[in-house]
Amino acid sequence: MDFFDVVSIEEARKKLMGIFEDYQIETEEVSILESTDRVLSQDIYSDIDVPEFNRSTVDGYAIKSKDSHGASESIPSLLTILGEVKMGEIPRQGIKSGETLYVPTGGMIPEGADGMVMIEYTEKLDEDNLMVYKAISFNENMVLKGDDIEKGEAVLKRGRRITPQVVGVLAALGISKVQVYRKPKFYIISTGDEIIDLDEKLELGKIRDINSYALHSLIAQLGGNVVGKEIVRDNYELLRAEVERAIGLADIVLISGGSSVGARDYTGKVIDSFGGKGVFVHGISIKPGKPTIIGEAKGKLLFGLPGHPVSSIIVFKTMVEYFIEEKMGIIDMTPRINAIMDFNFPSSPGRETYQMVQLKEIDGGLHATPSFGKSGMITLLSDSHGYITIKAHEEGVYKGEKRDVFLL
Repeated sequence: MDFFDVVSIEEARKKLMGIFEDYQIETEEVSILESTDRVLSQDIYSDIDVPEFNRSTVDGYAIKSKDSHGASESIPSLLTILGEVKMGEIPRQGIKSGETLYVPTGGMIPEGADGMVMIEYTEKLDEDNLMVYKAISFNENMVLKGDDIEKGEAVLKRGRRITPQVVGVLAALGISKVQVYRKPKFYIISTGDEIIDLDEKLELGKIRDINSYALHSLIAQLGGNVVGKEIVRDNYELLRAEVERAIGLADIVLISGGSSVGARDYTGKVIDSFGGKGVFVHGISIKPGKPTIIGEAKGKLLFGLPGHPVSSIIVFKTMVEYFIEEKMGIIDMTPRINAIMDFNFPSSPGRETYQMVQLKEIDGGLHATPSFGKSGMITLLSDSHGYITIKAHEEGVYKGEKRDVFLL
């Protein structure tokens, strides 16, 4: 029987990134209409100023701001109206001191103007004369050329996940297509004689397949594509055949269950049977998730994840998600909030602990309480809002201290 050669999370990541140092995720060009939730594979630079001209942010009159100094309701400034600027048009004339042009919101500011006075603070004596009742400052109620984005500026960085807001920025720059990373292909294998799929009859002693469905959802959130999902019995030959098939179809193979040290845990043996690097991590000092396998076969990355749902999800987020985010240059986007701990909780010596918590609001502050349960209990996930991490060198968590809660 082989035993765990447990390494820290940092050491496991270092081995993973070292062995797959040359691994690259391919890129492709897509329309911005099809780019939402994809990840940019290159920096985006602007070849224009945004806005491309000085624009008004109000409906009102373009003036030289000094012409309004000292203006009040009792002593207004009197200006000559030259006409108006229509939307989408270039002003036909500029203004000099004592002159003004009407400009709608978003319209181009005429040459010579350095401020916009809102229409609410003006009154027309007649078609040619305007009274201004309020002083304005230099460049007030204006957006200047390049204020938003300057020509040549790196607007969006590689690794940025494309959101509807990002699509809006791309449209403003006149960019219709972008280079993004291709969706990494995943193949999920659940192992165990007791595992059945959702459409099979549940009999005593059998367990419905939870992990592959949870992992499928995590992969979708990550931006990956599941190309296959199978349940394999505890049989070396069956598992090897399925893994070989998965290697041919996917970039990353996830094998859920079969990562312990029992006599019927074939994952490590199967990975080693293909030659190459084989298993290079077997055991990580993490709770939950210690019995984790990471290996290489035929240039593909394979993970042997724990069979318990909570452990499987935690390892996916700490190792698989980490790998993809590093290769794509994605900034850690895991949503987190700060909460006050409502409990004392000891650490597991030498292991990084991931403790599920529930959140509640008390007197305007956010508090966290532990969700207790074994890692095989799926309700531990459904009853939790997130988790906290307790580093291997920490003694634990103390009531009253503030911690980051990573939201599920």
